[in-house]
Amino acid sequence: MLNNLFPNVRPRRLRKNKTVRDLVSETKLLKSKLIQPLFVSESISDKQPLDSMPGQFLFSKDSLIIEIEQLLNLGIKTIALFPNIPESLKDAVGANALDEKNFMCKLVSEIKARYPEIVLITDVALDPYTTSGHDGIIKNDVVDNDLTLEALEKMAVNLAQAGSDIVAPSDMMDGRIGVIRTALEQSGNKDTILLSYSAKYSSNFYGPFRDAVGSKKAEGISKSSYQMDKRNLEEAMKEAELDLKEGADILMVKPGMPYLDVINKLSSNLSAPIFAYQVSGEYTMLQQAIDKKIFEHNVIPETLISLFRAGSSSVITYYAKWVAENYDDIS
Repeated sequence: MLNNLFPNVRPRRLRKNKTVRDLVSETKLLKSKLIQPLFVSESISDKQPLDSMPGQFLFSKDSLIIEIEQLLNLGIKTIALFPNIPESLKDAVGANALDEKNFMCKLVSEIKARYPEIVLITDVALDPYTTSGHDGIIKNDVVDNDLTLEALEKMAVNLAQAGSDIVAPSDMMDGRIGVIRTALEQSGNKDTILLSYSAKYSSNFYGPFRDAVGSKKAEGISKSSYQMDKRNLEEAMKEAELDLKEGADILMVKPGMPYLDVINKLSSNLSAPIFAYQVSGEYTMLQQAIDKKIFEHNVIPETLISLFRAGSSSVITYYAKWVAENYDDIS
């Protein structure tokens, strides 16, 4: 039927050159909507390349400050910070995560004092701090949900008190958003933004990240016992609705590209910002293909645009800095 409209209707008219295409484009890639994740360790003296993530680094405190300055100068104003904790500070219950004077709390305070304009996201989960590599505390051979909530509550309050603009529980324990929101209100941190990893799937795409933060082991118990089943979509809606009712401000879908349908469903049905995380495995696949000349660099904006087109409000991506440095269409 539509063929009867030709030649009066010619969609190609709006694709004739770049200026016209830009005028009518439905999706924009803006550096103001990109978040750079960074890994940091207190036990190294300079940044070290991450073998499993070519082009990414584990930063020392001093090299992290330099990186933050570069990002700010490029217009990347939001970072997500992840610690690599020395083995000597890990234990079965992740006690160091609850120390209000630990490395991360002191680092957050220093960064915010030095760069008050930066928006700082900090992770709330125990996996970098536990000898098991799990996001929670193991009891009777399971990750104990309710026991873990007590630790997450304390950890979130400490990070908020230190100056985190956004605390981001990534653990997938039931009820943690309500517990953390109540604790933030009662501790005087009512303006701290709560970003829930609401639909965090049990994924094979996390391997390089776990190398970077030193939580690769995760022995004995499958993370599938608390992270979401990759076969489920409606469950993501259930998790998201619960988190909003408990006090989440923003919801996260992780990983990104393999779960575009989840991003779209949440963004189409909920009145809350939906963030996507283009995770370490996605990054490494792309970067290795780029390094081997299988892909051109223009695959990077294409993948990010797909996340925004699906409905993401913002994207955590290891390519944020690269986009700010190289992508011509950025504004």
